[in-house]
Amino acid sequence: MSFFIPEAVAQTQAAAPEANPIVTLLMFGGLFLFMYLFIIRPQRKRQKEHNELVSALNKGDEVVMTSGMLGKITKVDENYIVLETGTNIELKFQKVAVHAVLPKGTIKNI
Repeated sequence: MSFFIPEAVAQTQAAAPEANPIVTLLMFGGLFLFMYLFIIRPQRKRQKEHNELVSALNKGDEVVMTSGMLGKITKVDENYIVLETGTNIELKFQKVAVHAVLPKGTIKNI
C-alpha cells in the first residue's frame, strides 16, 4: 500500500550509461584552452605593456593618472613620481598609477 507510485516506476527504468572519461577530459582541456586564449593571455599582454610604460617614465613626460589627473613629471624615483599639476603644486604618486603618457605640449594646449 504505497502511495509513492512514481518511486516504483523510477525503479524499473534502466540506469543511465556512464560517460566516456576521454570526452570529459577533452571538455576540461577545451575549457582551459578557451580561458587561456580569451582571458589569461590578453591580461598578461596588457600587464606587460603597462610595466614597459611605467619603466620608461622620464622627467618632463606629461602623463594621465588612473584618477584622471594630468601632470608633468618633475622627479622620478624607483617606485614614485612627482607631478607638477599646476603652478607650484607638486603631488607624489606611485608609478603604477600612471595610465598613459601624453604627447609633449598636450597640457599646455588644454
